[in-house]
Amino acid sequence: MSAIRVFLVDDHEVVRRGIAELLGAEDDIEIVGEAGTAAQARARIAAVRPDVAVLDVRLPDGSGIDVCRALQVAAPDTHSLILTAYDDDQALYAAVIAGAKGYVLKDVRGSGLVEAIRRVSQGHSLLDPALRRRAVENMRDETGEDPRLAALSLRERQVLALIAQGLTNRQIGEKMSLAEKTVKNYVSSLLSKLGLQRRTQAVALQLDRHSR
Repeated sequence: MSAIRVFLVDDHEVVRRGIAELLGAEDDIEIVGEAGTAAQARARIAAVRPDVAVLDVRLPDGSGIDVCRALQVAAPDTHSLILTAYDDDQALYAAVIAGAKGYVLKDVRGSGLVEAIRRVSQGHSLLDPALRRRAVENMRDETGEDPRLAALSLRERQVLALIAQGLTNRQIGEKMSLAEKTVKNYVSSLLSKLGLQRRTQAVALQLDRHSR
């Protein structure tokens, strides 16, 4: 089997080197890149397309949460694992909404981090489904709106509304004066940002939003 390709993002070089040394000792893990800022991470991860991105929450020019959210569109096959020194409920909730597969504290044992990376690389979530539900409900209570919708552009929101009306991509294109291929790209993008796989799930989300 091919090695799990891992990209490390942390603004402290000593931390990155320590993690790289730990992971490099494993036969089934390969470090394919590193970054110390959010901007570097977004560009390099999109180019390298690793299996797993290990992201520090706090970065000089943003956060690992922002990077995680961006990767949902730029590198959807890359699974994000948030690694942080802070046990912060809001950061945890934000990680859930951003689409992270896991959230691990830096005081985790080395073997625990290795196992987390292996599980995340296979597409498994380390986050309890109940935690995901609580996170969404918590942030919805604070904002009055499903927080995932905030990531959508105006065009994507319009496409989502038309999907909920049962329109096909061709019909949406005619209504919005867009090429069918362009509509398909908008649909793929909004599903990725919402953490969904099927149009029917998007319809359910939209209907649930308006039933509140």
